[in-house]
Parts: sequence; C-alpha cells; structure tokens
Amino acid sequence: MSHEPGLAAIATLRVERREDLLFVTLDDPARANALSPAMIAGLTATYRRDWRAEGVRAILLAGAGRHFCAGADLDHLRSLQEATALDNRLDSKALRDLFHAMLAQEALTVACVQGSCVAGGCGVATACDFVVASDDARFLYSEVRIGFVAALVATFLPLRVRGSDLRELLLAADFVPADRALAIGLVNRVVARSELAAAGEALAAEILAKASSDSIAATKRLLLDLVGRPLDERLDRAAEVNAAARATPDCRHGIATFLDTKAPPRWRA
Repeated sequence: MSHEPGLAAIATLRVERREDLLFVTLDDPARANALSPAMIAGLTATYRRDWRAEGVRAILLAGAGRHFCAGADLDHLRSLQEATALDNRLDSKALRDLFHAMLAQEALTVACVQGSCVAGGCGVATACDFVVASDDARFLYSEVRIGFVAALVATFLPLRVRGSDLRELLLAADFVPADRALAIGLVNRVVARSELAAAGEALAAEILAKASSDSIAATKRLLLDLVGRPLDERLDRAAEVNAAARATPDCRHGIATFLDTKAPPRWRA
C-alpha cells in the first residue's frame, strides 16, 4: 500500500519516502510480484509524478519475497485468450505507458533484483538507469516461449546491451544468471542477497554525492532524445543541450567550486 500522499493506494505496491529517496516495492510475494493491471497502473502513476520537483533525487525499486517479478499476472493472461483487438490495444498501451513513465522519470532510478526476473518484470527492471542484482538473480525474456513478442522492451533494451546479446536475450529465451547479466551489461552490480537493499541505496548515494540532479535529468532526457536521429541532428541537439547546461545554476556552482577548491562540489551531504 502507498504511504505517499497523492498516490492511490494499491494493495500490491508500497511507496515510501525517506528524505530525498523514494522506495517503491512490488508487494505481492505470494504471486512472485506478478504484474497485474492494478500494479501496472500504480507503477505508472508513481513514475509519472514529478518527484524532482518534490525534492526526491532517486527512486529505488525492489520486489518483496523470494523473487523480483514473475512477469504477467496469470489471471490476466487467461483473460487475454478471449480479448478483442481493442482489449489487446488498450492492454499494450498500459504497458507502453508504464515503460514511458519509467524511462522519462527525471530522478535517478535504480532497480534491486533478486531471484527470478521474468518478461515484463525484466522490462521494468531494465527500464531503470541502474540495476543491482543479487547473486541468485536470474533474468528471462520469456515472451517467445508463449508466442508473444517482447516488442516494447525492444525499444529501450538496445540502450543497455549490444545487438548480438539482445538477440540472444529475446530469441533464445533462456534464463540468464546474474554473473552473465553483469558481463553483457544487463545489470550494473552483483552482490550477495543479504546485501542487495544496502547496495542499491549505496549506489544511489554514491552517484547523488558526485552528480548534479539537474545534470542527471538533462542527460537522461538527451539520451532518449538522440535515439534514431541522423548524426547531424544528434550533434545539433547535443550542442543545444551543452549550451543550455552552461547557463544553469548547478553548472555555475560546479565551475565556481572547482575553480576555488580544485575539486567538484559534493552535491549531496
């Protein structure tokens, strides 16, 4: 259930704020945190919110229990057998809106993954800026096993892994253990299961201490904006962002601090 004002209470989703960090937990461990329509709606509303305007600098996503997320809710999958074309379009749009909300969220985002992370659960994890995995984590894009296509994931997974690994993930559809996921760039850190929550928070703290949140947000926007553009357009857009960044208070503060101390600022105490 949400503990954060302004968010609808979802029984399978916990949202708690601690100072400048927001902790989001998939909280349906009896069903391995399967993505029900209600959970998808709750996650979308959570990630759509302008948390930076409210002083939140990072969002940490976790799953309660043994597994991070088993993918689609089985009851919902059964209902799709009788779905109309409109039903399917609306269902796909709900997933589209979730991934868009996560990718466009301007606060730093970190997923902490343990146990099984399957299909849509993989999508949710890898839509975050960073993924910290426990050493027992395993990842599976299972869509082709049941005749689906991991279409939405395919739009942003190339930002994380190279083409040959992307094809292996989406076409071979085998479980990928944490060490292999680290080697191909699907995750950023692997730690012992007992250290997972602390490692995720430590990674966020490490980044927030040395990086301006305004710069993080601008960089995230730029990375998404550049995808698919011709080279000239990419360079022109990048030059615009570069020039605009120079006029921001954070950039002025960063340059002044460096000139005075020969060291960058500590952006988070």
